[in-house]
Amino acid sequence: MKIKTEKPVLTDKETLKEVIECLIENLPISTKKTETEKDLYNIIIGAASSADSIENAANKLDKSCTGKTVRNYLVNNFPSFQELEVQINQALISKLPRRIKKKKHKLAIDINLIPYYGNPSESEKDYIYRSQAQSGTCSFYAYATIYIIAKNKRLTLGLIGIKKSYTNVAIITYLLDKIDSLKLKFKRLYLDRGFDSGSVIKWLMALDIPFIMPAIKNGITGGINQYLKGKKSYKTTHTMNQGKNNEVTFPLWILCKYLKGKRNKYGIEYLAFVAYKVNVRLNYIAEDYRHRFGIETSYRLKNLCRIRTTTKNPIRRLLYVGISFLIVNIWIYLLWSKICKPRRGSRLVYHNLFNLKQMLAFLSNTVNRIYGVKEKVYIPDG
Repeated sequence: MKIKTEKPVLTDKETLKEVIECLIENLPISTKKTETEKDLYNIIIGAASSADSIENAANKLDKSCTGKTVRNYLVNNFPSFQELEVQINQALISKLPRRIKKKKHKLAIDINLIPYYGNPSESEKDYIYRSQAQSGTCSFYAYATIYIIAKNKRLTLGLIGIKKSYTNVAIITYLLDKIDSLKLKFKRLYLDRGFDSGSVIKWLMALDIPFIMPAIKNGITGGINQYLKGKKSYKTTHTMNQGKNNEVTFPLWILCKYLKGKRNKYGIEYLAFVAYKVNVRLNYIAEDYRHRFGIETSYRLKNLCRIRTTTKNPIRRLLYVGISFLIVNIWIYLLWSKICKPRRGSRLVYHNLFNLKQMLAFLSNTVNRIYGVKEKVYIPDG
């Protein structure tokens, strides 16, 4: 067996330091002398690395402050939803690989839903998003993200917490505004079918943004269903009218696919896409749109390091979601900057040596070493 004698390119201590420094720089916390900013974020990262609550993470440590102390600092330091949103977005773009800005990439926008149960208070109502039922509820905390597809990795560039009053046009505008400072050049934008509306299509065409979005198959004589016929794929145009002064004509691509026993089905399957100024072959558009599904992967990764909580406070929930996306971004940053070798053309990245679960283990183990893990239980006197 070959013995590795070379110096490690990354340690668990360095990994925690990278995360903590990014948090302190972008989301500072004012503390007293008894607890330092670093102590608080160590406990928060300990909870995130185990997908646990802050209370449980603090209880298992021997020499840390209590979970209640951490929560009180969070309440006092992050009183504004909008200010916290700005800080999180600054943190997200602070850990982008430098070469990202030099090339054109594909962007995607989607909405992530976290179930909400119970009756919201007056202060919570504006942050509850209504959608189709899932997980036993129609009410959700909703977060919209814009992410970039680069070298088979998904980097989250922007995050906003969705309010009840937000329209789809507003969500897209806010997210594009979040990345405006990056001055990114992108090939096209992928959108979920939930954004399919005349106002969204008209707005994106007015901005002259190339985009692909599935068209909702509706109507019988005048809707999208009227185009689902024939045996060949083709391009056409469709005019959508959703009320007074809301008429828009857009390119519609109809893809005709023969199932040939796929999913135990036979015959023809029709797929419809709104495709504006995209340089893609007609027969390849469905395969190209599959790149958007990577955002679902980013949500699964985010859930591996999302702090669990029962609080209904929208600000604290936004903070926990933001930290989880930030950890994933830092993981990708470390992969491209540390776990790689330069070579001609593009660098060789060793993804198998440092997956996200390995990074979370690094973070958890380091926090446990700093504060020690409780090994004994005592009954209090009296």
